[in-house]
Amino acid sequence: MSHQFIRVALPVPLRRLFDYRLPERAAMPVVGGRVRVPFGQRQLIGFVVEQNVTPELDPETIKPVTEVLDQEPLWPLSIWQLLVWAARYYHHPLGDVLSHAAPALVRQGQLPRYEQTTWYTLTKEGEAVTPADLARAPQQQRLLAALANGPAEASVVRALDIPASTVKTLLDKQWISTEQRSNEPQNWVFTGANDPLQLNTEQAVAVAAMKAPLERGDPTVWLLEGVTGSGKTEVYLQAMAPVLERGQQVVILVPEIGLTPQTVARFSKRFNVPIVSLHSGLTDSERLQGWLQARDGKAAIIIGTRSAIFTPCQNIGLMILDEEHDNSFKQQDGFRYNARDLAVKRAHQEGFGLVLGSATPSLESLANVAAKRYQYLRLTQRAGPAQQAQHAVIDLKQQRIESGLSDQLLTTMAKHLQAGNQVLIFLNRRGYASALLCHECGWVSECHRCQANMTLHQFDHLLQCHHCGAQKSIPRQCGGCGSTQLVSQGIGTEQVQETIARRLPGYGILRIDRDSTRRKGQLAEALNAAAEGDYPILIGTQMVAKGHHFPNVTLVALLDVDGALYSSDFRAAERLAQLYLQVAGRAGRAEKKGTVVLQTHHPEHPLIQELVNNGYNDFARAALEERKLALLPPYAAMALIRSEATSKDAAEQLLKAIASCLQGVDNVTVIGPMPAPLGRRAGRYRYQLLLHAEQRAPLHNILMHYLPTFEKLPETRKARWSLDIDPQDFA
Repeated sequence: MSHQFIRVALPVPLRRLFDYRLPERAAMPVVGGRVRVPFGQRQLIGFVVEQNVTPELDPETIKPVTEVLDQEPLWPLSIWQLLVWAARYYHHPLGDVLSHAAPALVRQGQLPRYEQTTWYTLTKEGEAVTPADLARAPQQQRLLAALANGPAEASVVRALDIPASTVKTLLDKQWISTEQRSNEPQNWVFTGANDPLQLNTEQAVAVAAMKAPLERGDPTVWLLEGVTGSGKTEVYLQAMAPVLERGQQVVILVPEIGLTPQTVARFSKRFNVPIVSLHSGLTDSERLQGWLQARDGKAAIIIGTRSAIFTPCQNIGLMILDEEHDNSFKQQDGFRYNARDLAVKRAHQEGFGLVLGSATPSLESLANVAAKRYQYLRLTQRAGPAQQAQHAVIDLKQQRIESGLSDQLLTTMAKHLQAGNQVLIFLNRRGYASALLCHECGWVSECHRCQANMTLHQFDHLLQCHHCGAQKSIPRQCGGCGSTQLVSQGIGTEQVQETIARRLPGYGILRIDRDSTRRKGQLAEALNAAAEGDYPILIGTQMVAKGHHFPNVTLVALLDVDGALYSSDFRAAERLAQLYLQVAGRAGRAEKKGTVVLQTHHPEHPLIQELVNNGYNDFARAALEERKLALLPPYAAMALIRSEATSKDAAEQLLKAIASCLQGVDNVTVIGPMPAPLGRRAGRYRYQLLLHAEQRAPLHNILMHYLPTFEKLPETRKARWSLDIDPQDFA
């Protein structure tokens, strides 16, 4: 009998597929299904890519499949095609892409099915037992009485405090029996929206513009630009209602886990339909159950972070990306995809509407509006009674400053606090201080594994590297000269909290950063406390900048943003502008007038003047013109090749070898190699090579052609390398 062979994608860092032999009389597995196969000394879960292949190697040397796991494809055809396209576009191993898109338990080999629960039922023998027969066994009597009304789930039996030994005794006597039942949810029915708000004219126009294309199933992309507090969420909710009424599903992507609970709460208050959330804060089992409910159409609304873009849906009608400009939608390691770009691809592939919402849209999205690829909807007024915040700049030159706080700012804070309002201080640096410094010899607390200082965390009494996570206790003496004159350098949220507590005593302070919200549920608790006005003073990092509604905040102040004004990263100005407007948007969101204060040593800087006087829209138009003249994205294509090794020379030599392969290629400029901005991290030296092209196609064609050559270079034995298409971060 002749053997049959299949081609399999495995979750390994190799850009190739592998052939395996089917055991005799085994059924041919489906494309998109999983198989367990031998790989070296390991057994791996792979994904079938092709059936009935002619093997490239000697058929006798090809290993057999250990086990066929699926009778049906894991994903519908549309998601399978999206994943294959993404692997090709990002030039990433297909097996790793497929593994990334599968729930953790599924890629470990578990069957994708709903949780099974145990039910207990009274048998005929059990029905014949009378209470008198169990006069000396009251627990057995209680269990039989509970089951006399019908079968009961194991959790119900446990809630009755009936011991497991009692259950076992009745099973052994065959007075009760067990069965496993699936926890598959019921189908849902839309019963209307609860208390929709009255839309203003701009909101009504936006909802009306989406109505007909959504009904037709046109793959339209809308960019909804709305100033902070303009009611973008209400537009989302009212655009969703007719979609849900037609029995279609809605997927909402948010940039941070912290936004998921408040989004779920807002949407569940409006719609009585099943909602699932998908993000890394859930257990593997919870994520699998949510994934299944989305795939089978049991969930009406799916709310998730970046990776939820790959969630299959039975009948999707609308997808919403909130805060579409946010860099969190770009995966920064491994499979470096951009969820926003894949959402656009998926919308065109599956034929549904996509809304990209933001108060500060990315320049890429604004360029797509200009090119007529996206429809443009704009909200220029704050919803309800909220008014636009007033902007002010404090010139720090020749001012007395303590922990980044000027006397002028502290005086302004006191006025708002005395009026019974809340104040939000934004500093995008956690910890107490940027470094520990010796006052006598200048020694600095550097991380021995990274080209970076260790951050001082006074409250935990430790030094921590925010790049590799290394920690150590605060030393009593200088590591250079032995002096005890150690002082902190720079500021962090802990130091700001300490200083404000001393300068403005009597007011409760809530600090919201990664250090203060480590445990599960802490972030949601902190955000609720902030929104309820429990703490007059809020101090936070980027966590508080995105989409949160703090109705009592009337003053927002930004500390220490000057570093971004002179950054070498061409995206730094765009990021600072977005951050400034997003943080500013937390002020004056209810009836009270809001004020935004920016402290800077450079009040005359063109970017600051543009933002304070003219707003984001004018800045974005000018920035796009600059990008066009300089041939920078979105008017050019880029790819970044990174290398890292324990030897500085090995990391550099690998990129030199790659650059030499690309010598003389047409339409692509090779820049580098050069050290990464953070030249050493976690004990490994890091270098970069930038590929720049005016058109996307030549860049991808050259990468497709040369990647196999790069993989065979002898220098790859001493250094690791990775490829980042459309890089967002050059650190």
